[in-house]
Amino acid sequence: MKRKAANTKAAPPEAQSILSDTRWDVIVRRDRNADGTFVYSVRSTGVFCRPGCSSRTPRPENVCFYANAQDAIRAGFRPCQRCRPDQNANPSAEAIATVCRAIENAVATGDSVPQLETLAQQVGLSQFHLHRQFRAATGLTPRQYANALRSKQMLKHLKGSATVTESIYETGFSSSSRFYHAAGNTLGMTPTQFRKGGQNTDIAYAIGSSTLGMILVARSPRGICAILMGDTEETLVDDLQQRFPQASLVPADADFAETLEKIVALTEQPRSNRIDLPLDIRGTAFQQRVWQALQAIPAGETASYAEIAQRIGNPRSVRAVAQACASNALAVAIPCHRVLRSDGALSGYRWGVERKKELLKREKNRA
Repeated sequence: MKRKAANTKAAPPEAQSILSDTRWDVIVRRDRNADGTFVYSVRSTGVFCRPGCSSRTPRPENVCFYANAQDAIRAGFRPCQRCRPDQNANPSAEAIATVCRAIENAVATGDSVPQLETLAQQVGLSQFHLHRQFRAATGLTPRQYANALRSKQMLKHLKGSATVTESIYETGFSSSSRFYHAAGNTLGMTPTQFRKGGQNTDIAYAIGSSTLGMILVARSPRGICAILMGDTEETLVDDLQQRFPQASLVPADADFAETLEKIVALTEQPRSNRIDLPLDIRGTAFQQRVWQALQAIPAGETASYAEIAQRIGNPRSVRAVAQACASNALAVAIPCHRVLRSDGALSGYRWGVERKKELLKREKNRA
């Protein structure tokens, strides 16, 4: 029997934060693939359940989310007798957690990350099964996970190290070439420029008006690095400056006017799926996979966060997909406005739900 989607308009105010959380969609779908990623409690019954529990869908105002069973128990809830959320239903879950801790410890101490063969032996799984299960649970391969952690370390050490060479040593990259490649994708500039807050980096920008408000388009030496929408020029420039605190923000020359016009025109009369311009896309490996999936959604069509998670091969990463969408700084070029909740609701949008609604309306009419 098909369950009805929750009616967000009729929900009381205290339920709105739950309804806007991507984990609520998982509960409504009773998605067993999400078991082990979080649990939820129900105030009216005093119990907590797995996301895939077959019990009756609770009222959202009675729901609270917890990272694990221990947190729910400490909050005073008892485990559901039907889904047994205090027991490990996925034998691989603890193995993946063990591997994550091993990688995290190696990166934190600057040691070499164990090879896949070593990790698999440690948790009693085959290399193939570990690789597949790890990617399904985290959205990344073990190597990508290690590089993502190193990238975070890189951001930390670049701000505190005396030299870039020290940062290479401290973050555990096997070679300077790997370090600089990761820096380019994550920072969008050289490590030396990042340490100086973007100093000596020119960011050209232009601001135009549209029926959706003001639009700022910025260009780094690598390509278009920001497409921002807002209500005032001051707010947009402040947003850009926060991204590059020591960079020189330079009003673009007349040649850049054509680029601005293209992007403004795309918001007014969307016809194509891509902007034929070089983009400076910065983010983690997982974020870039999500953004690539978004760019593959044709104009006039939409996808849910859960569908995007499926398309990138990580069905359990619905919440992480939503976070990647929220981190997108290239409006329209990376069409995060085409992603909806599983019940068809618009959910949030970095530049306002009304703009999201209008963009979808225009694309549908032009499709």
